Order: sequence, then structure tokens, then C-alpha cells
Amino acid sequence: MENLNALLEKFKVIPVIAIDKASDIVPLGEQLANNGLPVAEITFRSAAAEEAIRLLRAAQPEMLIGAGTILNEQQVVAAKEAGASFIVSPGLNPNTVKACQKHNIAIVPGVNNPSGVEQALELGLDTVKFFPAEASGGIAMLKSLLGPYTNIKVMPTGGINQNNIEKYLALPGVLACGGTWMVDKSLINKGDWDTIGKLVKEIVAQLAD
Repeated sequence: MENLNALLEKFKVIPVIAIDKASDIVPLGEQLANNGLPVAEITFRSAAAEEAIRLLRAAQPEMLIGAGTILNEQQVVAAKEAGASFIVSPGLNPNTVKACQKHNIAIVPGVNNPSGVEQALELGLDTVKFFPAEASGGIAMLKSLLGPYTNIKVMPTGGINQNNIEKYLALPGVLACGGTWMVDKSLINKGDWDTIGKLVKEIVAQLAD
């Protein structure tokens, strides 16, 4: 998990991708990699997710690829076999966490309250997703939530954009934020790779040290 955390911290923003047509991931992956953001979280909200992970792994073997919206062991296995490097879930399901531990793949589960954080700690995790970030109280809530848990690392996701991401990243314990704006589904479905590339380039430049 330490290696994953170091990579997340380096990238700062993780594109969260919902894809309808698996083949679209190849040009999309090119735009991410060529513009300085070789990382992707492909959500299992679509039937194309597993094949998209497989295609992206083949096209971009060095890319950090996560599988999002994972809800059970069957999806954990499918994602790992397709080439995912880590798992992200919307909530904290102990069965899904244990499945990831059994299959030796890192998981970043979603929490938005102290009980969720403590359950994650009990399961041996030190990294969680604060989700849905803005709807759960945003910066103020996350600051309060992190107060008692100094060793927890967090990836806020949900309502993050180029206007508020730096405020989240400034909080101690925040590794990176998940975002969708640079990989908006309407842009993917139109094949507007130039706009996606431009948005990726902009956020990489904005967050550069």
C-alpha cells in the first residue's frame, strides 16, 4: 500500500472514468499519458469496464490503473485479472476488503464518518476514500474527520473540481483527489480527445510544485 500511496501522492489527481465503449479507453489513455497524468480509475458502473482495463493495460503497460465502484469479490477478481493495480469502492464493505486482502490487491474503500474510519483501521487499512466529498460536508467535514486519526491517508472524491482541489490537497493526510471533469463522459462519447488532453494538461500544470 505504501507504494500505491506514494504514486497517488505524486499524481495528486486521479481521473475517474465511466466508459460506455471499451475501445475508447485507448485514445483516452494516450491523452492521459501524453499530458502528464498516467493514472486512471475505471469504474465498474459500466459493462465495458473490465475490457477497458484490459485494453488500457495492454496499450499503457506502465500506467497506474485502478478499478472503481467495486462491490464484491467477483468484481475484485475480474478487475485484477484484467490488469487493475488497485481497487476503489464507494463504501466500506468488510467482505470486499477481505477479498482484496485474499487476492493481494490494495483497496481504497469509501467512508464519510468516524465509524467508517475506525472500521477501516480495524481491517488493517490506513488509506480511505472520503466519499461523496462535497455532499458529505466538504473541506470542513474532512478536516474534522481527520482530527482524531493522524495516521489515516485520504483520497477525497465526489464534487471535486479544478476550483476546489487545491484546498483539499492542502489538508494533512490528503494524498490525491478523484475527479471526473477532465474525463467527462460526454467528451469521451464524442471522441473529443483534444479537449480531454487540454483539460488534463491544465490540471497537471495547475498542481505542479
